[in-house]
Formats: sequence, C-alpha cells, structure tokens
Amino acid sequence: MNQNHPTIAKIDLEAIRRNTERICNHCKSAEIMAVVKADAYGHGAVKVAETVLKGGATRLAVAHLREAVALRQAGITVPIQVFGGFFEDHMADFAKFELEFTLGTLQQMELLENFSANRDYQPPVHIKFDTGMGRIGFPWQQAESVLTRLKKNGAFALMGLMTHFATSDEKNKDYAFTQLERFQRIISEAEAAGLRFRYIHAANSGAILDTPEAHFNLVRPGVILYGNYPSQETSESIPLEPAMSLHSKILQIKYLQAGESVSYGATWRAEKDTVVAVVPMGYADGYLRGLSGKIHAVINGRRVPQIGRVCMDLSMFDLGPKATAEVGDEVILLGCQGDKSVTMQDFCSALETIPYEITCQITKRIPRVYTKG
Repeated sequence: MNQNHPTIAKIDLEAIRRNTERICNHCKSAEIMAVVKADAYGHGAVKVAETVLKGGATRLAVAHLREAVALRQAGITVPIQVFGGFFEDHMADFAKFELEFTLGTLQQMELLENFSANRDYQPPVHIKFDTGMGRIGFPWQQAESVLTRLKKNGAFALMGLMTHFATSDEKNKDYAFTQLERFQRIISEAEAAGLRFRYIHAANSGAILDTPEAHFNLVRPGVILYGNYPSQETSESIPLEPAMSLHSKILQIKYLQAGESVSYGATWRAEKDTVVAVVPMGYADGYLRGLSGKIHAVINGRRVPQIGRVCMDLSMFDLGPKATAEVGDEVILLGCQGDKSVTMQDFCSALETIPYEITCQITKRIPRVYTKG
C-alpha cells in the first residue's frame, strides 16, 4: 500500500556533486568544508554529505551537536565542525563522536579547559572572532588577550582560526573588506604569538563567489552546494545547478462559475467561468501562506496562477476556462516541465526572502526522492 504524500521533493544528487566539483575548481588553493546544517538546507544531510565528499569536499560543518551525531551514526567519518557553540553537558559527546568545537567565549574556553584537564584528550577547536557579524565569536578587539591565553594554556588542538562575513552577498563589499582587514590583523597577531592553526577560514558562499582574498586554505560553501546563489547581488562566477524540485499531482478538478470564490476569506473570485486544480501542498508542507496569489505552477506545459489563500494542506490553481486537465496530472511547484518553469527566484520574490529559507521550510511531510540526473 502506498501511503506516501502525493507531493515530493526531488533531490538531484548529481547536481550537488557537480556543484561541489565546480566549487573545488574555483577555490584551487583551499579545501572545502561543506555546510550541511539544517538537514543540508532541507535536502537531506546524510545523502548530501555522502555526495559532497564524492565531489571533493574534505570536511563537513553543522550547526548543532545533534546534527553531527546523526552524521556519525550514519557512518560519516570525516572531520565535522559544529558551528553553533556548545554547553557543558555537550562536551562528552563531542569527545565520544570526535567532533570539532567552535570556541567564541571565555566561558566556553574555561569549560573546555576544565573538561580536558584530567583526561587524555586535546579538544580540537576553531577559534572564532566576531569581526562585525554581531553574533557568535570573541570580539575582534579582544584578539590579543584571547590569543595570549591560548598560547599559555596549550590545552587545545588548534584546528582553525575563523570569522564570518555579514555582507558578502551584497554588491557593495566595503563592510566585508572592513571585516577582512580586522581578521587579517588577527591572523598576524596569531602568527606573532607563535600560534599555528591548521586552517584559516572566513569564506561563506558569497565570499567564495566574489572575494578570493578571503579563501585562505579552507572555504565553507552552503547554499551554493544546492545550486542557489546567496542573493541577486552576487556574481555567478561558478555555474550552478539547482538540486531541489517540487512535484505534485492534481487531487481534484473544480468547475467554477463567474462570481464563485476560492479558499478562506473568499479573497479570490472568478471573473468568468473557469477550471480550478486542487493540489495537495499547503503551508504545513512548507508552501507558505505568504505565497497566496503571488506564485505559479506548471501544469500540462503551462504556467498557471495560484489563487485564493494557500491552506494548511491544499492550494488551488486557475487553469482557465478551456483546460482539459485531469486528476493525477503532474504539477510542478518548483522546477521545469518542458520549456516552462517555476524558479527559486519566483519564490524569493513572492516571499521577499532568500533561497536558504525556501528549501529549509519544506517540511518532513514531503518525502525526499533522490535522483542522479
């Protein structure tokens, strides 16, 4: 018995592999730490991790301990950095699963010093400085004191020295270069103190595309792995292939007369007799209510508008008065059918958001179906 949701997210693993290879070729002097947090931006962390490693990535990064443990339990053995910090009760699992810490506060440093003091364990750490993001990390102004303490305690395996850009996806790079200059001063201070980090890293997807000065010897691609550019302001210096497409089927055909309404609030009324397709995809699946009246689908080779309010489980599309569609016909919610398409940018424009949010919001109700081309 088939109990699957009639809507699926197809994930093209070959597209992800090719995107990874292109990133490797673009950043020839740097290793690739593939960012697979948030279930690989909604694409499925384990499958994506296996794929990016085949494409040339050598390391992985996630946001939380639980994400890293899931990868280890799935048999992923490469180094994994946990970006999102840690709490005292996390440290034993970091050690057990051989995970790398992101250190950004003196409190965390003290916790880790105390944890390792009576153990045969040298915690692998990436020292993160906040050079202008206003988020996780030691304040860049405190670099001298932080580096002095690192030199004095000698308790850690110094895996990385890192920062994160706030505006690398914007056309104006002034602030990004201000951050880069601050980080370069910290690098110089670390070298002067005799501290040797295995990796120096700063470049997220935007900086990978546009700021080669920030590549150093490790880069951190995220959204570009999945075939999406960070914003419309970045260059397209690496050709990318979108990996996710959304496919559904017509659940019911409705024949409306002029003046009849569709969905909650009766916000849409037919101006003339028309045919409406009811499609099993709603905001509980990640097809957000904010898309109401702002997005299209492709049905039988035609782009057709979504009408009325998107419901929790259903959405409706106006096929026009002469439509001959049938129950079970394919519906492309994201992707291509012939020469017609609904693009990631269509979603971003409708919701005034970024590609990251679109793929991350596709919920677990929607099965991921993996393909290779």
